Amino acid sequence: MTTVAFIGLGTSALSMISNLLRASYKVVAFDPSESARDQARAIGADVGDNAAAAGGGADAVITLLPTCAEVQRTWNEVLPVLEENALLIDCSTISVDSAKRAHKVAAHYGLRAIDAPAFGCHLSAQEGDLTFFCGGDQNAFRSARPILSAMGKTVVHCGEPGAGQAAKICNSMLLGTSMIAVSEAFSLGEKLGLSHRALFDVVYILSRQCWSHYCPVPGLVPSSPANNDYRPGLATSAMLNDLHLSQDAARRAGVFTPLGWHTENIYDEFEKAGHGATDFSGVIRHLRALTRYTGV
Repeated sequence: MTTVAFIGLGTSALSMISNLLRASYKVVAFDPSESARDQARAIGADVGDNAAAAGGGADAVITLLPTCAEVQRTWNEVLPVLEENALLIDCSTISVDSAKRAHKVAAHYGLRAIDAPAFGCHLSAQEGDLTFFCGGDQNAFRSARPILSAMGKTVVHCGEPGAGQAAKICNSMLLGTSMIAVSEAFSLGEKLGLSHRALFDVVYILSRQCWSHYCPVPGLVPSSPANNDYRPGLATSAMLNDLHLSQDAARRAGVFTPLGWHTENIYDEFEKAGHGATDFSGVIRHLRALTRYTGV
């Protein structure tokens, strides 16, 4: 039986441990909180007196900790007691640089490591429906995949050490920004007399794949204008006209739409730079050239 040490028993950890146990892994858990240790013991996990005690003899060590410093400190405590073929899997969300440093510490001890930040809510953890973005070499990824698959339905190898963290934070930026934009659209729709259902149906049907259809980098989506040097598609001038109209409506209705306002200004600058006939996804070239946005 494969033994997995699980260090850090926060909100999702107990559900993740339950899924590991259900998949016939032996789990030895540790957390500084006595209450958390008691909860882990109650669902069938063994419990260590400290991180090193939990990790000693384990085939794999999973860390799920809140800060970069705690990951570094825990790895420094656990690595010296691990067996030669042990695997480290960090499911915390930390900086890319911190993840790379952790990989280097593991390599110093001759151990394999994966940064595999978990994405999903507590319910996702309960249902074994988490997503894991993984960074590290292919050998370590292959070893980690069955363990991660016991806790999540999507396990993606994103590249070299630190790539898992990079993918997680980029995805979160996209998701968070999109949520604000969606919230602005619903707020404006309310003021303009649209029902929530009407706007939802329109957005769901027409816009749920809008960015992927117009993926701004070439070679990923057959229909993307990026494959044809950003020939439209949807011209920037047409997009900007719609953005002008949306912001005029927002001002008249007294609706606060800061992302909409910034978007209008970015595309206005892009058009003034001579790209009105370029597909609107070509704005990625404009953004790449900026170190900070100064157009508003």
